[in-house]
Amino acid sequence: MAAGESIDAHRHDDHQIVYAGSGVLAVTTDAGTWFAPGTRALWIPAGCVHAHRAHGHLDLHLLGLPASVNPLGLDAPTVLAVSPLLRELLLASTRGPHDDSPERRRLRAVLLDQLRASPQQPLQLPSPTDPRLRAVCDLLHHDPADPRTLAALGNHVGAGERTLSRLFRRELGMTFPQWRTQLRLYHALRMLADDEPVTAVAHRCGWSSASAFIDVFRRAFGCTPGAHSRRP
Repeated sequence: MAAGESIDAHRHDDHQIVYAGSGVLAVTTDAGTWFAPGTRALWIPAGCVHAHRAHGHLDLHLLGLPASVNPLGLDAPTVLAVSPLLRELLLASTRGPHDDSPERRRLRAVLLDQLRASPQQPLQLPSPTDPRLRAVCDLLHHDPADPRTLAALGNHVGAGERTLSRLFRRELGMTFPQWRTQLRLYHALRMLADDEPVTAVAHRCGWSSASAFIDVFRRAFGCTPGAHSRRP
């Protein structure tokens, strides 16, 4: 998929594992957006209506599993860590021939074992439903570097800080600072996929310095932004 290209909302009868060998993939449902760089894969359960969007040059690999095969017991989109072994298994499984030979069955069995061992990653931006909360989230989506406190943002949309704080926990399952960090990481991945310099990304996403951005990015993705941008 080319940068900025999208696939409209659709569903599958099978489960789907989506892996981006390069670039960044965002998958959106009514419940929110999940995002995955090349060190992560996305699990999309059978019947889930979702849309794809590419950021950077996306080397997309799609693997279907029968609805009866759910090694992780997941019923919602989920981001999974991808070990070097799982990466090679995903690449091999999405290359032809797609037959039912003993070799392919053994490959699939090892892949399912590796999926069961894959840690789940909290790389999601849940979608708010309350109009006050949605207004705050929209402001920060438009400008992730907006430095205003929750109280100041609440004043802008006509809602109190305590009310908004409760809504973040109740509707989105996280605090305002946690959600804002997720939002900034999402936008940072998008910008890095477009080859923007690390310092510029840090500034545009609201970090006080490049070193602060690098620290948060490393804790979230296990590598620095520079190393992420250099990966194949």
